[in-house]
Amino acid sequence: MTLYGAYFDYPWLLSLAVLLPIFVILLVRYNYRRRIARLTRLGTPDVVARLVPPNAMRPPGWHVARLATAALGVGIAVAGPRWGAERNVVRTSGIDMVLALDASLSMMATDERPNRLERMKQEVRRLLNESRGDRTGLIAFAGRSYILTPMTVDGGALELFLDNLDPSVVGQAGSSLARAIRQGTDLLMLSNSGADKALVVMSDGEAFEDVNDVIAEAKHAGEQGVSLVTVGFGTTQGSTIQIRNPDGSTTQKRDESGRVVVTHYTPSFLKDAADAANGTFIDAARTDKAALVKSALSRLRAKAHATISGESRTPRYQLFLLPAVILLLLDTLLGERRGRRRRHSAAAETSVNAAAALVLMLLPTLSGCAGLLPNSSPSEKAARAYRSQNYQQSASLYRSAIDAGDKRPEILYNYGTAVLATDSLQNAAEALERLSDVQDAELRYRALFNSGLAHLKQGLTLPKESANEQLDAAIAAYKKVLLMRSNDFDAKWNYELALRKREQGGGGGGGGSGGGQSNSSPQQQQPQPTGGLGQQQADQLLGSAAREERDVQAKKQRQTRVEPPPGGKDW
Repeated sequence: MTLYGAYFDYPWLLSLAVLLPIFVILLVRYNYRRRIARLTRLGTPDVVARLVPPNAMRPPGWHVARLATAALGVGIAVAGPRWGAERNVVRTSGIDMVLALDASLSMMATDERPNRLERMKQEVRRLLNESRGDRTGLIAFAGRSYILTPMTVDGGALELFLDNLDPSVVGQAGSSLARAIRQGTDLLMLSNSGADKALVVMSDGEAFEDVNDVIAEAKHAGEQGVSLVTVGFGTTQGSTIQIRNPDGSTTQKRDESGRVVVTHYTPSFLKDAADAANGTFIDAARTDKAALVKSALSRLRAKAHATISGESRTPRYQLFLLPAVILLLLDTLLGERRGRRRRHSAAAETSVNAAAALVLMLLPTLSGCAGLLPNSSPSEKAARAYRSQNYQQSASLYRSAIDAGDKRPEILYNYGTAVLATDSLQNAAEALERLSDVQDAELRYRALFNSGLAHLKQGLTLPKESANEQLDAAIAAYKKVLLMRSNDFDAKWNYELALRKREQGGGGGGGGSGGGQSNSSPQQQQPQPTGGLGQQQADQLLGSAAREERDVQAKKQRQTRVEPPPGGKDW
């Protein structure tokens, strides 16, 4: 992790802050020499001074200073400086909507391609894409219903659970529309957003329960002000159910008597439920079901709400660009002035020369007095040693400052980072982990990053049987870093490397990152090692945390023990 990457959008453009002023200085001085050469060819200096304005012969000292300073400001501004945290608040408006999705075995029937369940997922994704402002909850149901997500506007969380939706999610086989409608209504009633509420039930309608129970729950939902929309999937001709075996092969679902099960789309349950709640029924034969659902809900009253999507640093480019523009305007105005001819007396020149000589005489005396200034504090000496890449001395000085009673978190962080630069990884990790709960968000972020780096380096160098603990600690640290700053590419690279090494069994690798760079803060010089492990893996890591979480959720869902339904029909 670099200081420049943390405080600039385009740190590589910072080179312009050096190159532009140098280019301006060289260009202005070159033009001045050419102008003087041309004027010299007109005649003697006294003659030329009478023919041209006074400012034509004047050295471009202040002119160069103004233009170079403006170029410096422009160079810093284009790099995108940022500091100070600000919350990103997304303001949207929408309704409260619960999607009750049928996850029974009958949804694996292939009368819709590739099967009913996948067709339903496609329609749900399209509906979510058209309902970005709505607060949405997910319910999966079969023999019983199961809340996958509460009401949320987080599309990533909805996609995560939708990807893992299959018949293993719900703990009881069968199909019960009544329970799904009841739980969907209860979930909506817990919301106090003030927006209108809608329950969208997507199913093949094949339920093994009393239709009166379904109608009663639908009527209750309507009385609570919930708009019910039922959506069908499948065909009335029906289809067999494909079951995937552990070895990867597929067989057809059979009932208790050994006969092949044929599941049929049953629109009557869905239609009766919609009619009881004065809602909308969308038949399985209709195309573009997501658009039809959205149209049915278009009359509902939306409510504005704000969602905090994280924190980011505030752009500060204007603080550099505005002074640059003012300097350019000032230089333009001053350049229009012709100036005045002034006569310099010999006495004045003599006084100037005498003053210059006096300054030169005083320089040795002033330099000698510099040794009388108070000594720097141990922490300042440690910061200078770190910047000089004398990491061992820096760590020792920071240790002395801590032993002398300086217990500030910044000093502890500097000590841990200096120790890390000396490759004393275990000591560095122990020191930095003490700052994992510090109040300063910036300091906590950097301590977590460097702590993860210390564990990662150990995991890459330890033997295979001892590396996993260190790699797990590195992964945990970088997860916290990415939760604080999801666009931190250095953290993403290190996180991906730790994951790969963990999957390969750990150890046996070089890599890691080292080196150091000082980082200025209002309290103290804070050195911080860089984290460059190679940028080639950045794109792969963007979805790695989501992939890992998806795998965990899928594993948990598949471990759910499926209970037989009361009626014996488990599809």
